[in-house]
Amino acid sequence: MESAGPSAKREQLAAPAIHGNAPLPVVPTAEAIDLEPAVAERSEEPSPGAEQDEEESLDHISRLPDHVLGEVISLLTIMEGSRTQILASRWRHLWRAAPLNLDFCGLPASNNMLPSRCALVSAIIAAHQGSGRRLCLPARHLQCRADAVDAWLRSHALDNLQELEFYFCCAKHCDPELVIEALLPPPASIFRFSSTLRAATISNCYLVDDMVETLRFPHLRKLALMCVKISEVSLHNIISGCPGLECLLLSTISSIRCHRINSTTLRSIGIRSSSEQLIIEDAPMLERLLYLEMNMQMQILVISAPKLETLGCIPEKYTDSKIVFGSTVIQGLRIDSLATVVRTVKILSIHMLFFDQDMVIDLMRCFPCLEKLYAKEKSWPWDGNPWHRKNWDLLTSLDFRLKTIVLRCYHGTRLQAHFATFFVQNARMLESMILEVESCDYNGDFFEKQHEMLQMENRASRGARLSFTTGCHHDVSGIMHVDDLDLADPFACRC
Repeated sequence: MESAGPSAKREQLAAPAIHGNAPLPVVPTAEAIDLEPAVAERSEEPSPGAEQDEEESLDHISRLPDHVLGEVISLLTIMEGSRTQILASRWRHLWRAAPLNLDFCGLPASNNMLPSRCALVSAIIAAHQGSGRRLCLPARHLQCRADAVDAWLRSHALDNLQELEFYFCCAKHCDPELVIEALLPPPASIFRFSSTLRAATISNCYLVDDMVETLRFPHLRKLALMCVKISEVSLHNIISGCPGLECLLLSTISSIRCHRINSTTLRSIGIRSSSEQLIIEDAPMLERLLYLEMNMQMQILVISAPKLETLGCIPEKYTDSKIVFGSTVIQGLRIDSLATVVRTVKILSIHMLFFDQDMVIDLMRCFPCLEKLYAKEKSWPWDGNPWHRKNWDLLTSLDFRLKTIVLRCYHGTRLQAHFATFFVQNARMLESMILEVESCDYNGDFFEKQHEMLQMENRASRGARLSFTTGCHHDVSGIMHVDDLDLADPFACRC
C-alpha cells in the first residue's frame, strides 16, 4: 500500500547520551565513507575552463534554482537524498541545505561497523544547514529516550517542520490498554512546530490537559492519535484548534467513553478505539467514516453528515454494535428500524458470517444509491442455504445501482455461488464482479466452473465482467497511517 506506515518489526536500539549543549559528533555511514574519496577528488579546485565546460554541460534539471532542487531532494528518502551529493559539483551542497526529510526506519541498521541509528539521527541533525520538512521516529523514544528526542526537536535544523510522525509499534501479545496506563507525557518541544505542521502522528504518550489546552494548529490537515492517554476535553480542544483538519485517525484512545465530532472541514475519520460511542454531531464535509476495529461493540450516531459517501467496515459478528442515521438503526448488519434512507452512501464494506442476500438487500434499501459493495465472509464456507426469499416481492421494485461487487474469501461453494449469481442476474448496472480466491483456486478450471455456476450468460448487465484475484489480504482494519484516510476508496486493494 502506498503511504504504508512503518513496519512493526524494528530493532530496539540504544540512544546516545546527550550531555547538556555539547556538540553532537558527525558519524558517517559506511556508504558515506565509501563516497568520500570520490567527493574529495571532485572537490579539487577546477580550472576556469573546466568550470565553464561543466556549466555548459548541465542538464535542464541541474539548471533549476537551488530552492527548487532542494524541494525535489526533500521528497527523497534520507539515503537517496544524501547520494545526490556525488551527481556533480552543482549538487554537492544542496542536500545539507535542502528541507530535511529524516525517517528513522530509512537509516541503515546498526552492526559492528555502523553506529546506532540514534547516533546517525544526532549526526544528521547536527550537520544539517537548512530547515526541516519531515521527521519520523519510533514513538517508544518518547518514553525511553525523551532527553534525546527533546534535543532533536529543539534543533534549528527542524525549524518550519511540516510533517511530524511518532509511529507506534505495539509488541506482539501486548495489551495496548496496559501500555497506555504506564505512559508519561512527551517533552514540551514536541509541539513547538504547531504553527507550521501539516501532518502529525502522536503516539505512545500521555497528553495532559495543561499541555494541549491552548494548542493551535492553523495549517494541520492530517492528525493521528494512536495509543495515547487523553481526556475528552483535551481531544475536543485539539480538534477545535485545527481549523483546516481534513483527516482524523483515532486508535486506542484511553480515558474517553464518547467521541464527539464537530468539524466543518473533516473529510475522513478512522476510529479504532475502546470507546463506547462515536457521535458525529456536525460534519458538513465528511465523506469517509471508517470503523477500523472489528472486535469492538461501539455505537455510532450520525446526526449530520450530508456528504457521507464511504462507510465500513460494518461487522455482523457483534450484534450489540449499532450505527444510527436519524431514526434508522443498523444493529450488527440487521436493519432494526428503517425510517430514513441514506442516499449519499456509495461505497460500503461489510464483514458477514456468511454471504446473505436478505441482509444485503435490506442494506441496499437503507443505502439506495450504493454503487460499490465489499463483502467478506468470516465463517468457514458451508453449503447451507439461508436465502428464504423474504424480499422476493421487492426485487421488481428495488433499483439496483451497484456497479462493482468485491467478494472476499470466496471459495466457490454452492451458497457463495448462489449469492453472487443473485447479483449477476439482478444488478442491471453492474460493471465488474471481483472474486478474491485462495491461490489453490487461481486456475483456469476454477474460473470456468464459476462462470457456469454464476450463469454469466444470463447476466442482467451485458457489460458486466467477472474477474478473479488472489494473494491479497488487504483490509481496512489494517490501516495504521493517517495518509490512508485520504484515499478515495480505502477498501480497494492497491497491491
